[in-house]
Amino acid sequence: MRPNASQETLRESNLALVAATVLAATDGMSRAQAAAATSLTRATVSRLVDDLIGGGILRENGKVAGAPGRPATMLGPSDRLCALGLQVNATFHLARLVTLDGSTVDEIYTPADLMASDPTEVLPRLGRDARTLLARQVGSDRRIVGAGLALPGIVEPASRTLRRAPNLGWTDVEVAPLLGLADVGLSLLGNEADLAAFSLARPAPGRLGPVTDFVYVSGEIGVGGSAVVAGEVMPGRHGWAGEIGHMCVDPSGPPCPCGSYGCLERIAGWRAFEDGAGLPHGSSVSEFLACYDSGHEGAARAVRRAADALETALVSVVNLLDIQTIVVGATSRPWRVSSCRRWRRGWARGSWRAPSTGRT
Repeated sequence: MRPNASQETLRESNLALVAATVLAATDGMSRAQAAAATSLTRATVSRLVDDLIGGGILRENGKVAGAPGRPATMLGPSDRLCALGLQVNATFHLARLVTLDGSTVDEIYTPADLMASDPTEVLPRLGRDARTLLARQVGSDRRIVGAGLALPGIVEPASRTLRRAPNLGWTDVEVAPLLGLADVGLSLLGNEADLAAFSLARPAPGRLGPVTDFVYVSGEIGVGGSAVVAGEVMPGRHGWAGEIGHMCVDPSGPPCPCGSYGCLERIAGWRAFEDGAGLPHGSSVSEFLACYDSGHEGAARAVRRAADALETALVSVVNLLDIQTIVVGATSRPWRVSSCRRWRRGWARGSWRAPSTGRT
């Protein structure tokens, strides 16, 4: 039996409703518009908005002409509340402060070769970068409300544990103690592709992005993936769904650090491009493109092989999940799969993007 709602719980519910409604408005919203959208009285909304402004969640953005000709004070997200975003990938680690509207306040990006690295060295270093960012905010009116960490592997959010990250060489790592940010708190731990997909589906609190049903694919040394339906990431039974990079696309293919053979990321990941072109590990995209444009057969073969592997994996995903839009990387450019064969040929030609006939 649920307890009866009190005045305080009702007020908290209304505060959350008004905040979410205003934050979801891309061009701001007046108090009167918020009242109409929430079906609350103008007097109630006015009191709630004052509390939300005082708490640093909303702010007044200026005045515009209202419908009757009277000026209306527009509301929007405040920049006083910040979240600390952290990420470790095979080639970098990053610490970033982000406001409620998704704007970056400050960041520290550190390129590094983190394959087969030691988490007891990498995570404390990332924690120190985070401390540096926080120190830069001393004297401002900004308040840090929590931190989130994205990792390229299988994570267990409830226990704050990274179970396995093959490209990093990490297994069963308890993340929070190594970061050393106990006073900030690790509010969120997740797979990097899942969190990137969520940020595209919901670019700001309460706001849906232009595409809410898609398969997200990220490519670097590894290949990450996530499926999003109605703006929500599909986590799977244990929260480990979306490991597109470890779909087998060639049973006789090269061994993968995950223990399998012929995984997508071993054929379409960055190391496969470097090896195909005869480039040293750590080479840039421009170096590979120069090699490809010069007619290097190994580079061309690597592109063709990656295109075939991507087609095999993504056609299977599309057919299995009935999701017709694929977002590649963090470009926010969704591509509708009307013809995966045509899309594959675009890759094979070296265009590095979907043909124009396939883009939404």
